[in-house]
Amino acid sequence: MKLESAKFNNVLSPELITLKSLFIKHGYELRIAGGAVRDLLMDKAPADVDFATTATPDQMKDMFEKEEIRMINNQGEKHGTITARINDKENYEVTTLRIDKVTDGRHAEVEFTTDWQVDANRRDLTINSMFLGLDGVVYDFFNGAEDLKDKKVRFVGDPVQRIQEDYLRILRYFRFYGRISSVADNHDDDTIEAIKNNVGGMERISGERIWMEWKKILIGNYAKEITMKMIEVGLGPFIGLPTQPNIEEFDKVVSLCESNQTNLGPTALLAALLTDQTQVMTSHNRLRLSGLERDLCLFVVSNREDIPHPTPIRPYQFLAVDSKGKVQDTRLFIDQVLKYRGNMDLAKEFSTWEMPRFCVTGNHLKDAGCPSGKIMSVVLGQLKETWKEHYFEISLEDLLDQIPKVLDSIDPKQMAELSAGKKKNKLK
Repeated sequence: MKLESAKFNNVLSPELITLKSLFIKHGYELRIAGGAVRDLLMDKAPADVDFATTATPDQMKDMFEKEEIRMINNQGEKHGTITARINDKENYEVTTLRIDKVTDGRHAEVEFTTDWQVDANRRDLTINSMFLGLDGVVYDFFNGAEDLKDKKVRFVGDPVQRIQEDYLRILRYFRFYGRISSVADNHDDDTIEAIKNNVGGMERISGERIWMEWKKILIGNYAKEITMKMIEVGLGPFIGLPTQPNIEEFDKVVSLCESNQTNLGPTALLAALLTDQTQVMTSHNRLRLSGLERDLCLFVVSNREDIPHPTPIRPYQFLAVDSKGKVQDTRLFIDQVLKYRGNMDLAKEFSTWEMPRFCVTGNHLKDAGCPSGKIMSVVLGQLKETWKEHYFEISLEDLLDQIPKVLDSIDPKQMAELSAGKKKNKLK
């Protein structure tokens, strides 16, 4: 099989032709490997292009040194990868063909080889196991091209063996199912059985690696059906979900997004499966969410219910001005909550709303004769509530005029305690 397409020709830059010539000159083979081959066969421009070769890392280094080609990022050398910079313009990562000699479900000890089929055999899925010569010839040892055509996702060889080599491949299977399949739930029975019998191995996989795969699933095709299947096969407890995920809420939210033709972020979709903040923190501890993702998940769980108000946008504006977080983060959180709820008109209205700034400061209070100490934060809090009650349209002068009234409303005993900075005694 030979590939001829405009997207393949775009990959064949002058720098790549130069790289190819070097390998031919020194008697080594060079081919495009893995995902880029899959994408090109689907007539998609690959985001990244990886290369494989029969040359060992030492042979590549020797070759590049003789040809005065600069090598960068030597961190990949221990994995068999050398990065060459051609014409001081393009970087190319080239990895030696290899065999996985010992695997522990997370990592592998490798041995170099010159056998292309042996290297293909160690890869996860048939659609990712192909090579492409720079002359356009496709090298397909496990019928990956046919599976692509039939929109099937299969492990290379024995699915149990492939999974046990790296348990993260379970999630990779589901991610590529969403990318390749034309049907929401048409999995091969043997594949699902192999996954069911090996989900426990996911316990060994780091939360960061799990979340990296899962969030791609959540924003991909068939997110709802694939997530349900993941829960059905027993993955839930190993990927940070509670024993009884909130499937009904998740189904409702995803269906709302589909009907509104809007894309909700993966963290908000994760929140739909969780009932409360405790479950959010349990998921965070397993998945190692970023601080922003954790806070967004907590925010969605806390603010997804109805907030009755004559002017529906007001409660979300109040949430925005009361937030102690960064403005851009606050706007993101509220946008996600509104889309989560299906309030698309409010989301659009909020996106064009310019967040006002509460202008009263401690200096204003001092100038108005407010006692120092914790009493100032109480007064500021009450003035801010007045500002919100006037929908942010009361002037600074009018707010400052309220200070004596606010001070008069505070119990004298409380005033004394707060002014002195003392903690209020608990009532017995």
